[in-house]
Amino acid sequence: MNFLGVGLPEMLVIFAVALLVFGPRKLPEIGRTLAKTLRSLQDASREFEAQLNREAQELEKAVRPAAARTQAESVATANPPGKPANGAEPIAATADNSPTADAA
Repeated sequence: MNFLGVGLPEMLVIFAVALLVFGPRKLPEIGRTLAKTLRSLQDASREFEAQLNREAQELEKAVRPAAARTQAESVATANPPGKPANGAEPIAATADNSPTADAA
């Protein structure tokens, strides 16, 4: 058993010293108070972690739509309507509907 780097022999020594200092009547009360304090610290830690997770999710939700808009705008400006995506010249149809390359 190793709690915060303190092994069983060290914990027994600490318990014995506390028993001598505070007495057998006061020791259970101190133990309860210490346990309540540790529990409240754990609850506060969980609440803080949950709040951080909520804030991170909200930030991620706010960034995603902005990134999608930026990506859509960059795609739209890179490939204007009427220009093929591969950079080739547009093909114009002649009167007989056979496609020919536009030389102009």
